[in-house]
Amino acid sequence: MTFTVLTCEFMHESNTFSRYQTGLPQFQVDTLFYGDEAIRARRNANTELAGFMDVAEPAGWNVVHAISAHAVPGGQVTKAAYDHIAGTILEAARSNRLDGVLLGLHGSMVPDFCDDGEGYLLGLLRAELGGDIPIAVTLDLHAMVSEDMVRHAQIFVSYKTYPHVDMRETGAHAARILDRAMKGEIAPRTIRAHVPMLDEANSGRTDIPETRALYERARDAETGGLLAVSVNAGFTGADVSCVGATVLATYDSRGPGAEDAARQVTEDLADRIWQGRTKKRNVFIEVDEAAAEALSWRGDRPLVIADYADNPGAGAYGDATALLKGLLDAGVRGAVFAPMVDPQAARELHRGRQGETVTVTIGGKGDPDFGGGPLTVTGVLRKLSDGAYVGDGPIQGALAHSFGPTAVIDVDGIEVLVVSEAQQMVDLQQLRAFGIEPTARKVLALKSMQHFRAAFEPIAGKVIVCDAGALATPRAERRRYSRAPRPLWPLDRDFERVPAALSDTL
Repeated sequence: MTFTVLTCEFMHESNTFSRYQTGLPQFQVDTLFYGDEAIRARRNANTELAGFMDVAEPAGWNVVHAISAHAVPGGQVTKAAYDHIAGTILEAARSNRLDGVLLGLHGSMVPDFCDDGEGYLLGLLRAELGGDIPIAVTLDLHAMVSEDMVRHAQIFVSYKTYPHVDMRETGAHAARILDRAMKGEIAPRTIRAHVPMLDEANSGRTDIPETRALYERARDAETGGLLAVSVNAGFTGADVSCVGATVLATYDSRGPGAEDAARQVTEDLADRIWQGRTKKRNVFIEVDEAAAEALSWRGDRPLVIADYADNPGAGAYGDATALLKGLLDAGVRGAVFAPMVDPQAARELHRGRQGETVTVTIGGKGDPDFGGGPLTVTGVLRKLSDGAYVGDGPIQGALAHSFGPTAVIDVDGIEVLVVSEAQQMVDLQQLRAFGIEPTARKVLALKSMQHFRAAFEPIAGKVIVCDAGALATPRAERRRYSRAPRPLWPLDRDFERVPAALSDTL
C-alpha cells in the first residue's frame, strides 16, 4: 500500500519581549520554499525534511510537501505571515487524501494573536482531518509544549542535542513512528509532564554531565512500547501561558504496560529537572572581566567569548554594544566581534570603498536599555559583501544563508562584522566568507549562547561566557513577565512543584 503523507516545516522561536515583529520578509530572508523546491534545497542537509525523506523514499510514500518556512528567532510572528504559511499547509491538507501528516515545528512560536502557534496550527489541522489520521511532530529541544499540542497530535520527537546537530536524525525518528502507525502496527499517543520553570537550569546543554544525563535517560527508555521520549528545556524569552520545561513520552497505547512506563519516565525526568533547578553550569562574567581576560590572553588558539545576552538565536536584537565597547576601552587587539546586526550602519558602510578609513555609528538601536546604546567608531573598511555564504559546519552544513549587505570594519584591531540580517554565530563560514580566518585571531567575541560550540569550540583555546545585559540576559528578573503562570522558577522560589502528567485526548 502506498501512503500519502503531508509534510511541512514551519519553525520560529518567538521572543515576546522584542520590540520587533517577524513577518513574511523575515521568513523569505532565511527559509521560505514551497513543494519540491524545498525538497531540493533541504534534502541533503541536516534538516528535519531530510530525515523525513530518508524514511519516505525507501518506504515508497507519496510525499506532499507543502512548505518549508523558517525565520531567525525574533519578535512575535505577524498574523499575515502566520496565516500565509499555515494556510499553505491547510490547503495541502484539504486538497489531498492523506494517510498521515509529518510536521517539522519548533514548539516556541508565538503569533501576535495567540500564545501557542503550534497548538493553534495542530488544532486547525485536526479539525480539517478528523481524529483518525496520525499526526507526527518534530520539535526543537527548546520547545514549550502546550496541552493543546499533545491533544491534537499523537507523535512527538524532539532534538536531543544542544548545540542542535540531530535535526535529520529527529526527522527520521518521527517518520519511522508515523510509518508504523499508518501500517496499523502501533497506536501511538503522547503523555506530557510540565515543570514550572522558565527553562531547564542549563537550558538543555548536552555537552555537560548534569543535563546530558537527562537525554541519556530519555534515549535509554525508548524501547518496546515507548516509542520516543523527549526532554524540552523551554524558552525564557516567551511570556506566555504555556511557558516552561516539559517531558513527553510517545507510546504505543496497545502495548502492554506502555502507558504506565510513559507516565513513570515523564514524571521521573520532570522531577530530575525540578531537583536540578539550582545547579547551573554556566559562569556568567561581566564585561570588564571578559575584556581583561581577552587583553591578557596568550594562548595558541583563540579565546572565544560568548556574548550570551545578545544572542540573535534567542530573539535578542544582536546590536548590543556593551561588550564591544569594553574590548575597545581595554585596548584588546587581534580580535573579532560578530555579528553587529545593524542594517542602517551596513548601508552607510556600503557607501564607502574597501581600504578607506570611515566613521560610523553602530548598534544600540533595538533597545539601548538592554546591552548599551549606539557606539560611534572609526576604522578601516576591510570588506564589503552581499552577505551570502554556504555553511560547512555541523549545524548549517550545505545550507545557503545570507547576512544581507555586510561589511567588516577594523576598529583599533577589532574586526567588527556589521550585518543587515540577524543570525547567531554557528559556522566558521560566517567569518571565512568575509575574509576573516578565525583560527588566526586572538579573540573571537561571538553572539551566541551555545550553538557556537559546535563549530567554534574545536578551534578555541578557551571559552568564556559574558552577560552584557542585552535582551536575552540570564537575569530573567530584568524582563517583565505578565502572562506566564505563577509560581514560576526562578521568578518565584518559595514553592514546590506538584507532579502532574497529561495524556492526549484524541
